[in-house]
Amino acid sequence: MDFFSHTTIQFYIAAYLFGSIPFGLLLAKLFAGVDIKSQGSKSIGATNVLRVVKQTNPSLAKKLSVATVLLDALKGTIVLLVALSMDVSQATLWGIAVLAVLGHCYSVFLGLEGGKGVATGLGVFIVLIPIPTLIGAVVWAFCAKVLKISSLSSLLGLITAVIAALFINNGLGVQSNVPMYIVAFIIIYKHIPNIIRLVRGQEGKVA
Repeated sequence: MDFFSHTTIQFYIAAYLFGSIPFGLLLAKLFAGVDIKSQGSKSIGATNVLRVVKQTNPSLAKKLSVATVLLDALKGTIVLLVALSMDVSQATLWGIAVLAVLGHCYSVFLGLEGGKGVATGLGVFIVLIPIPTLIGAVVWAFCAKVLKISSLSSLLGLITAVIAALFINNGLGVQSNVPMYIVAFIIIYKHIPNIIRLVRGQEGKVA
């Protein structure tokens, strides 16, 4: 049991469990009475919340979508902020970030299924690489406005944030950039079906 009493391990477990909470699924069921896991893209993320709930209640759909983004982002942010207050190492902080995103994408509460990790990735990046993340968010917002394709806008914002971090953060406070790459890889990997549809010109737009 000494293993689980170690502070770093406790933070890792908390990060994964918090990351695993499917807020989009819970909000849609609680306030709209719909199961987003069986409709639309079947993702638990904000885009599918908007897409599915909009069919019956457009005004509620926007509110639930925004709430999903915020809560999914906070899943990683809250654990990181608590860890920061306890002065844990930078390596531990990045471990928390990776596990929070893994939890969202492969939730223990959903049989290791989950969302795409964009909002949770944003939540951990804004704590660890704030300036690059803000740059990526600007690119995402611009692309979302112009292209109206959620997946493409998210991927372009993510790639921008990673590239910006290489120039601005210079090492992220750990010995390599690997943790940041792992977070980015998880998110991109979860978007492979979207990427295939983008290449085929079949990816839908968000109205």
